[in-house]
Amino acid sequence: MRNFLKDLDKQLLKKKHDGFSFVMTNRCIKKYIHMKHFAILSLSIIFLLSSCSKDNNNETPANDFRNFNSQICTNVTGVQALYWDYAHGLPVPLTQIPTIANPGTQFIHTQYPGLGFTMPAGYSATEITIPQIQALGVNVVRNDNNVVWRYIPSLSLQGNVGVNDVLALEINNMFSVLGFNGSPQVVCTTNETGIIAGTFPSAFGARLLRFGNFTALVWARTMVDTTLNVTFTSISVSVAPTTEFDAVVFETFLPISFQLLFIDNDVRDSDLDGFPNSQDTCPFDPTRH
Repeated sequence: MRNFLKDLDKQLLKKKHDGFSFVMTNRCIKKYIHMKHFAILSLSIIFLLSSCSKDNNNETPANDFRNFNSQICTNVTGVQALYWDYAHGLPVPLTQIPTIANPGTQFIHTQYPGLGFTMPAGYSATEITIPQIQALGVNVVRNDNNVVWRYIPSLSLQGNVGVNDVLALEINNMFSVLGFNGSPQVVCTTNETGIIAGTFPSAFGARLLRFGNFTALVWARTMVDTTLNVTFTSISVSVAPTTEFDAVVFETFLPISFQLLFIDNDVRDSDLDGFPNSQDTCPFDPTRH
């Protein structure tokens, strides 16, 4: 799995086909990161509006959502349906923000401090920084190499690059490294297009896949600046063994993702013991809560 991430980053640097080459422009990267901040803040507002109340449990068990139905994909139910809707920025019926139950080390990107979070114990993070293509991101890998959360909020591509090309690059390399040569089960798929600020063509693509012993949710978002002939891209990959996927969503994928949203004092976990300050009588002592 770690080789997959290294090989994929190399291919991002070298890949050129159908006008798929890369460009360096500070103006572009700053504009895209600003838009990403806006999107993240919007998602946090959606979550807060959809939240009902707090309860006494520290986390919402995956079993609570075994009958959840996706608003946009009829082929999936349960936690995978919830995670699919969440990846699309749709309101999901969480009653509290998911937190890390077994905190491990903290990661902060050296070039983009906004990309910072605490991982569960048993995970490690590798920073992605490729100046040639203005790629900023992180690979979070469980120690057994069977779980990966990969997030690249910023990547600049020259030309008008289709979102499906970006998805294909990520997915095909994932299959290659995991030794999968067959046809995956495509559980859910999304292809959307639009216009940002009345000027910039945008696209969003997502796939929920089952292949071999794994389940993966992969999405990519693109925005094209036609005046600069540049496509700004963000990418996310969440992959885990199918038998563990639901549990990993609540133990790893959602808690890390929510740390990138705007966090207020009600959900801040100062001592990283897995209990938010509002539920922790000793918020600065990790041995007591």
